Amino acid sequence: MDTETRDGPPRALMITAIVVAVAAVLAILAFAALRQTPATDKPVAIVSVPAPQADSADCRALVDALPEQLGEFRRARAADPAPPAAAAWRATPDGEAVILRCGVDRPAEFVLGSPLQLVDAVSWFRVGEPGAGEGQGTDQARSTWFAVDRPVYVALTLPADTGPTPIQEISRLIAKTLPAKAVDPAPVS
Repeated sequence: MDTETRDGPPRALMITAIVVAVAAVLAILAFAALRQTPATDKPVAIVSVPAPQADSADCRALVDALPEQLGEFRRARAADPAPPAAAAWRATPDGEAVILRCGVDRPAEFVLGSPLQLVDAVSWFRVGEPGAGEGQGTDQARSTWFAVDRPVYVALTLPADTGPTPIQEISRLIAKTLPAKAVDPAPVS
């Protein structure tokens, strides 16, 4: 005599319920992972400075060619309102950013006889001295380098102790993207 007693729902219904529950959990986890803001997606506030040539073809070409990574720094979104022809990279979510601005004015400190540094065929003028601002907060220790031998001035602001990689990589990109021209410092007044 085959008297089978079943307690509970049929086996196929149980398997279906388990599959649906597992799929729901996986969908929730995938949604949560996609909604999480990655470290490099945290917007960077970029202060607007006079950049009369920011809308030039030269700056558009340079900005279009900018890499997603500069050494340990990853491209970060600029907070609105973002100035034209500007970009940022960050190494950590709360770390200081490397900031590039294209089409800026010639720096007032850049005068005849100013020391220049050649990095991969690009002449750079540095504003800020090593050790300047020590003990005065991180913003005081930043330095800005200006590419001064191209049709537009390009400013690259670096956090303290950044190392050479960002300026080397941007120099190679500038050398490929923008034609060289004679350095034109302001006369000494």
